[in-house]
Amino acid sequence: MVNAVKILVADDASFMRTVLKDILKSNGLASDIIEASDGVEAVRQYIQHRPDLVTMDVNMPKADGIQALKGIMKVNPNARVIMVTSVEQKHIVQDAMKSGAKDYIIKPFDKANVGLVLNKVLSAK
Repeated sequence: MVNAVKILVADDASFMRTVLKDILKSNGLASDIIEASDGVEAVRQYIQHRPDLVTMDVNMPKADGIQALKGIMKVNPNARVIMVTSVEQKHIVQDAMKSGAKDYIIKPFDKANVGLVLNKVLSAK
């Protein structure tokens, strides 16, 4: 288990942000959680708070997850971003990985899998 970290949760659905925040807190993964409800806000929050990790929903208004990912990678090429997607969007994840995403998690969330993926990404050098 990695030490608790600052995590930016970007998702346009407040319900999904809440579910993910609850998983992060119950796994003891997040000491500080910042939220963004669209891609533009995600990039702005990243620049302002410099979180250790970002969970990025693929489908969001203003800028989708891929656009926001690219914006964050311009600011910090070493940013640790995990894409959040539904099963039918797996092809989009391949584009995200090419653009710098470190991994992905699938909705609906499996609490154990979310913990594994976050720990793996946070532990990677």
